[in-house]
This record gives sequence, C-alpha cells and structure tokens, in this order.
Amino acid sequence: MHKLLVLYPEPVDPEHFRDYYVTKHLPLVRNWPGLLAWRYSFDVAATEGEAPYFAVFEADFADAAAMAAAQASEHGRRLTADVANYATGGVIVIHYPVPDGTG
Repeated sequence: MHKLLVLYPEPVDPEHFRDYYVTKHLPLVRNWPGLLAWRYSFDVAATEGEAPYFAVFEADFADAAAMAAAQASEHGRRLTADVANYATGGVIVIHYPVPDGTG
C-alpha cells in the first residue's frame, strides 16, 4: 500500500476551511480514481504543546504508481487546484510506502 498524507497548517478562516472542505472538497475526493480508502480529521493534537496542524487527510492507494496515476488524472488535477479555495494557511503533502506491519 502507498499512503498520501496532507497536513494543513492553521488557515486564515477556520470556519470557511471546515465548511468548504466538508461540503465541496471531500465530495470530489470520493470519486478519485484508484483511491482505496481515505480519512480526515480537524481534531489534530500533539503529545506535547500545541499541534502545528489544523487538519490532516490520509489517502490509501495500491502502490506509488496508482497514486501517481490518480494525481495525474484530470480528477486529480481538479482536486489539487481546489486546495487554494480553502487552505489559506498552506499545505504540506507527503507520501510513502506502507509495509505490512505483521511478521
């Protein structure tokens, strides 16, 4: 499996972020080709001190090639372009392979 992780620092308008993200952005995510599963949260906490992020999003793909194809698709480009409509605090996107934890 390959995971895409999106970290969102505090936006200028948190209420706009929440509303736009849930009502407009996430419906686009649901139709992303190659997506196996996804999760998000606005309840980001740090083990010590204040959390550096306002929200987090995770997406699972079969492998790096499936993720790259999803990002390069017309739908993936539309998702990426939509981020500017709500993520006024910026965005950090990372991805990595996830080995099976058994064994």
